[in-house]
Amino acid sequence: MRHIKLALWGMLALLTVLWLLAEPQLFQPANFLALRGTMVQYSGIIAMAAMSVAMVLALRPRRPERWFGGLDKMYRLHKWLGIAALVISVVHWLWSQGPKWAVGWGLIARPARGERPPLENPIEQFLMTLRGSAEGLGEWAFYAAVLLIALALIKSFPYRLFYKTHRLLAVVYLVLVFHAVVLTTFRYWTSPIGVVMALLLAAGTYAAVIVLLRRVGAGRQVRGRIASLQYYPGVKALETVIEVPQGWHGHRPGQFAFATSDRFEGAHPYTIASAWNDNDRRITFVTKELGDHTGHLREKLRVGQEVTIEGPYGCFDFDNGQPRQIWIGGGIGITPFIAAMKHLARERRENPGAPRPAIDMFHTTADYDEKAIDKLNADADAANIRLHVLVDARDGLLTGERIRAAAPEWRDASIWFCGPTAFGEALRKDFAAQGLPVAERFHQELFDMR
Repeated sequence: MRHIKLALWGMLALLTVLWLLAEPQLFQPANFLALRGTMVQYSGIIAMAAMSVAMVLALRPRRPERWFGGLDKMYRLHKWLGIAALVISVVHWLWSQGPKWAVGWGLIARPARGERPPLENPIEQFLMTLRGSAEGLGEWAFYAAVLLIALALIKSFPYRLFYKTHRLLAVVYLVLVFHAVVLTTFRYWTSPIGVVMALLLAAGTYAAVIVLLRRVGAGRQVRGRIASLQYYPGVKALETVIEVPQGWHGHRPGQFAFATSDRFEGAHPYTIASAWNDNDRRITFVTKELGDHTGHLREKLRVGQEVTIEGPYGCFDFDNGQPRQIWIGGGIGITPFIAAMKHLARERRENPGAPRPAIDMFHTTADYDEKAIDKLNADADAANIRLHVLVDARDGLLTGERIRAAAPEWRDASIWFCGPTAFGEALRKDFAAQGLPVAERFHQELFDMR
């Protein structure tokens, strides 16, 4: 989370400083309307920069993933940038339209307009001829962006519709690029803020084209076929085993991938619940019936069906060098730990004498399926992990106090959490209050792509 905040606020601060260098007379405006003009420029620059970076992150780039701590963190930044762009765009629109309303209502006098000095630069002259079109298209693109971003933030909006409507933001973005290029103060383009904005707009335009061509993640996609399906009714979860005969170069335990079984539905992210074996070449996903898509997977999938797998992604890989680890899987959040147990079991067989951290794993669940829990116990035994299963109705809720009582060496441990976000944040605060350096040792998967 630190890197997400650093990236967001650092970007806004840098752009503000560069813009101030281009507007040295900002704090001595001749009048209110002069201030209005500069504020329109500033808010427009910040909004377009936020949208541009959000568009680039939509491509799921590999290089920044490790620095951010995983694609899940990058998607959180993508979401924050979308919200920032939405808020700042509204401010931009109010600065643009508000004074016009005030003049119409008689609150301020209409400014006297003198003759504009002749434009000598032919590029500036050309851009001036496009101002009317840029203003009109930009206003309608603003309304579309507000609607589409708002829909993306509504969790109850069905994913299959979100998948289709969210892609339209790429079209809206390209219109706003035209709006920004034409209406940005021309002298900015030869200043540092102009250079930075030109790079951001170019990168965002490239990303928008890739999105519209449906080529996001194309270089990391492989074809697979469903080998088996097993449903666990007690926990309402479906285990899907997929054969990937070629192209997949392996994954680390705790990573996830995007799977597409229906091109009209789009790609969905799932945590991988299996260790990689190059001789077997199978990937297992465990999905719980939680929404409109996962609730119908059992009816839609069939053995032998072709699927597309993209990945792997994520840095939730249990690698931080602590002598002890505490794993906490809330509900379907158990899936990355299943993969990790299978990986550890294989390592124990192949290198029985190698040193490994001592691990306590807590699985808290509202549902119970005896067959699923038996498999979990078998995996824990094979990996030499102490498993603590808590069923809410039978054992009560899992708390930080209960974890510390069951794992008294917790001060020497790193904590790995996957489950409901609010539950993870509560545990994080609880352990921070007890003196655990959570910034370095509390690892939480933010498995929320919207």
